[in-house]
Amino acid sequence: MKPFRKRTYTSLPTCMSDWAYLFGRPLRVVAIMRGKSLSPKFRERLMLAVTQVNDCRYCAFFHTKAALSEGVQREEVERLMGGMFDGCPEEELAALLYAQHWAETERKPDPAMRQKLLDAYGVEKAEAIELTLRVIGACNYSGNSFDYILYRLSFGKIGG
Repeated sequence: MKPFRKRTYTSLPTCMSDWAYLFGRPLRVVAIMRGKSLSPKFRERLMLAVTQVNDCRYCAFFHTKAALSEGVQREEVERLMGGMFDGCPEEELAALLYAQHWAETERKPDPAMRQKLLDAYGVEKAEAIELTLRVIGACNYSGNSFDYILYRLSFGKIGG
């Protein structure tokens, strides 16, 4: 059986901690999802940037459709899902690079990168960006953890 390479939760306490954090901030999460803290296009670009790194098939499908319905062009979605940010709005580039870094470092960004985010957007908007990343990160890890269960139950034939 080939190894399962997607990022998953490695412990139930980590999973529970992530979801408890998000459920402890319902108004802020709702504001993000309703486009009040960040524009819907920006939110979806961030979601795709993280999903591309974590390779969650469920989130890739959902957020590709969401991005298209919010008006992100198909070519841009394809580039985002390829890890490329050319064609994205210049003012969002720092956040997209941070999102990619955040996911690549398994949600432990370098403090200098976080400081660049704060410098570029200010505390309030940077916090909204980071909460967006935590939402999609928890969803990616949950979807991939579900796929890992399918993978194990099917002896490597499903979900890998």
